Amino acid sequence: MVHLVLTLIGPDRPGLVGSVAAVVASQGGNWLESRMTRLGGQFAGILRASLPAQNVAGALRALSELEASGLRVVAQTEPPARPADRRTHMELEVLGVDRPGIVREISQLLAAAGVNVEELETGTRSAPMSGEMLFEARARVDVPPGVDLTTLRAELDRAARDLMVDVRLGDADVQRREAGDEGEGAARRHAAMRPRTS
Repeated sequence: MVHLVLTLIGPDRPGLVGSVAAVVASQGGNWLESRMTRLGGQFAGILRASLPAQNVAGALRALSELEASGLRVVAQTEPPARPADRRTHMELEVLGVDRPGIVREISQLLAAAGVNVEELETGTRSAPMSGEMLFEARARVDVPPGVDLTTLRAELDRAARDLMVDVRLGDADVQRREAGDEGEGAARRHAAMRPRTS
């Protein structure tokens, strides 16, 4: 089996996912995982599918034909898995008053430390009491061996003070459990807007 990674974008309308799924299924493929969303009237996503090697060319032709309906699909063969190492998976959360440069500053800091962003979700919402527009982000990051977490947290704390945001970096599984437990308490705590790093 060949694993393909597909990215797609097009004007949002009913049936987009179904059209891609139909191509994968008709070529004997299996839809493995995906992330898809609607943003600004456009539907965009990335998915990973496995197909028999002899059916890949046919699948690519069928996917290219979807462009006639406005859906652009780009396919890449999945690279070989890298050797396993002792990287640490962590979760990063950012919340603060929206302003230009937050993603740039945080992402550049992580890149300088050799930290890879594996997943990133961002958005804006109104603060519960003040009505100010808040920016929030949650990222799953891959920390390589040798990175001093104390130093990394200190750098994030400095950036948090400069950007007037709240930054949290912790174990990915623990962060998810805490997020489920905190509920409304977390929203009220973040709304206080006191920059800190834990």
